[in-house]
Amino acid sequence: MRIGRTIAESVPHWPAPVRPPAGRTNVLVVLLDDVGFGDFGCFGSEIATPVIDRFAAAGVRYTGFHTTAMCSTTRSAMLTGRNHHDVGMGCLANFDSGFPGYRGKIAGDVPTLAERLRDHGYRNYMVGKWHVTPLTETGPTGPFDGWPLGRGYDRFYGFLDAETDQYSPELVQDNSHVTAPGTYETGYHLTEDLIDHAITYVTSHEAATPDTPWHMLLAPGACHAPHQAPRDLIDHYAEVFAKGWDRTRSDRLAAQVRLGIVPAGTELPPRNDGVRPWDDHTADEQLLFARLAGAYGAMLAHFDQHLGRLVATLEATGQLEDTLVIITSDNGASQEGGPLGFVNAMGPYNMVAEPMEQKLARLEDIGGPDTHSNFPHGWAMAANTPLKRYKQNTHGGGVRDALVIAGPDRLVGREQAGTLRHQFCHVVDLAPTVLDLLGIDAAGEMTGVSFAGTIARPDADTGKTVQYFEMFGHRGIWQDGWKAVAYHAPGTPFDDDTWELYDLANDMNEVHDLAAEQPERLAALQARWWEEAAANKVLPLDDRFGERFAENAARHAGTRTRFTFWSGMGHVPSDVAPDLRSRSYRITAHVNPSGGRGAADGVLIAHGDATSGYSLFVRDGHLVHDLNIGGTHQVVTSDRPIPPGATTLGFTMERRGEGPFPHGTGTLLIDGEPAGTMETDQIFWLMISWSGLDIGLDRGTTVADYDGTGRFMGPYAYTGDLVRVTVDLTADQEVDHEGAGAADLARE
Repeated sequence: MRIGRTIAESVPHWPAPVRPPAGRTNVLVVLLDDVGFGDFGCFGSEIATPVIDRFAAAGVRYTGFHTTAMCSTTRSAMLTGRNHHDVGMGCLANFDSGFPGYRGKIAGDVPTLAERLRDHGYRNYMVGKWHVTPLTETGPTGPFDGWPLGRGYDRFYGFLDAETDQYSPELVQDNSHVTAPGTYETGYHLTEDLIDHAITYVTSHEAATPDTPWHMLLAPGACHAPHQAPRDLIDHYAEVFAKGWDRTRSDRLAAQVRLGIVPAGTELPPRNDGVRPWDDHTADEQLLFARLAGAYGAMLAHFDQHLGRLVATLEATGQLEDTLVIITSDNGASQEGGPLGFVNAMGPYNMVAEPMEQKLARLEDIGGPDTHSNFPHGWAMAANTPLKRYKQNTHGGGVRDALVIAGPDRLVGREQAGTLRHQFCHVVDLAPTVLDLLGIDAAGEMTGVSFAGTIARPDADTGKTVQYFEMFGHRGIWQDGWKAVAYHAPGTPFDDDTWELYDLANDMNEVHDLAAEQPERLAALQARWWEEAAANKVLPLDDRFGERFAENAARHAGTRTRFTFWSGMGHVPSDVAPDLRSRSYRITAHVNPSGGRGAADGVLIAHGDATSGYSLFVRDGHLVHDLNIGGTHQVVTSDRPIPPGATTLGFTMERRGEGPFPHGTGTLLIDGEPAGTMETDQIFWLMISWSGLDIGLDRGTTVADYDGTGRFMGPYAYTGDLVRVTVDLTADQEVDHEGAGAADLARE
């Protein structure tokens, strides 16, 4: 496989490529996150993706590839070759509803692609986002059977949750939580770190076992929120997207027609519900929205640049010629940015408003280390051009994604280079296709249908006849070129849903609803949906957001009200840390007295990062607590220095009142005695942080500005003798479960 002028040729320090042993076929799957159908350059975008585009020019592009509308579900289907409900991943790894299709974890008796390949001599490497393990099982004690090393991968470097901060990530290496090897100040970015490890894995593999094939799943955080990327790239794409989402949609559609991605005559659907014309927004709003889109575009372009480093390594070591490469996204672009986007979503998730003037004041911060930015609905709509709706929905914008396949000439002939395939295929079909291309027989063991034959024969029939969709009550089914689909409003009867009918062969982006003209066909498709739902453990339908999250949290927490963290412990992810939301609690740090040495400084306990969280620490001999909600810092400092003989340093929060804005009284404690108080109407309401908890330090981008420089740098480790920290919870919690579920869903 030669992708134009090779990347190795453009990197002067690489030696001439060497040739590995003939006959082995490596498998590299690149799974991007929340990237829309129209976001690759080779699918009509303005975003520079030259490495992906070179693979498209060397291989084939699929325009009829579909996913499941969410990331946990797509990953489970991709890994197993079976429908996501059927393997227990009905919607999210974030919770377990108890029903067979909704356990939040891939069933243990269903082998993954990595496990199947291991049986055929492969070494397997996983780099990046996993998110098919229940988040309550991601702590330092596991259980590890659902982590990558428990599901067929030999090495893992990445994160287990749905998202992570790109400058201060929650990292796991193999089965251990680790600290990122850099910070924003030192030039660190997670994408670059992931590619560094991918390169290490393939070069180490070549050194140790050159005759053995490998499989790698490379799943970056790009382009899931938070959208974070280098400043120069954000500057560039903010200018690119100053033209607005309406012009972007029309430009992309024209490019897609020119490229053959969509047929001539394809019409743009009306703007998605609630999206206003670009020109209806003020100049300030347009400036903000363009920069939020710029961070997204920059994140994708940045990933493509660093993917180029991995490809250059594969070329230089002679491995690319024998590597099957698959590149796609897990679902369409995300609607979680809301109608106006966010600079730091963590404030709004805790009922702290982010007004337009505040967003504009932070315009230059977007994409930086103390932001959790996401773009508005209009840009997600443009990313999905020319499709309707978004991620979470079963219309095209949620489930139709770009797919690029390139590989060894023996699998993807040179005569097919740069060609298009328009057949319907689904992520559940990827594993069977890979195995088919490798000559591994898995017939009858998977739901998916191999479409390997379409690579060499553009008009080949895949043999696939039906595929259902379901996500949070949104439903759909494709059968023999026709699609029936229903948008479901949460909390409404399923029988009230309006089903639409589309002839995808002549209306690929679902513009012309034929339900009224062909009611018999629609009824037959609806009946088939129920059959598929029953066969794949989709039932019972459940559109509850908050209740399911609340049930899962209560089941995990049980009756536990005390947490003890001993000195020397490792990192604790958020879903395993104490739940301090909307309740009273007490934090007590037990320290050995300093005697005549004076008070030690540093962090006692910290949970979160610069966008949100809390920290109890000592600075200049005084006890300090910082309650950081969405970047608003409510700081209380002790009214006296800590005496040399103190043995306990603490903080209590007393929750008072009801409703979405309960009052809180925070009190610092030195040896149990009050040492300073604060009053607040802003306490954690829906979430604390997606970054986890540490004691004795604050890693990464920190909760508090410990040195007063505004850089939010750590670790600001405690210099004294910290023994343990206890957190005691009071049973007065009152959480808006619907809002908390929506906030948790946004991290998916």
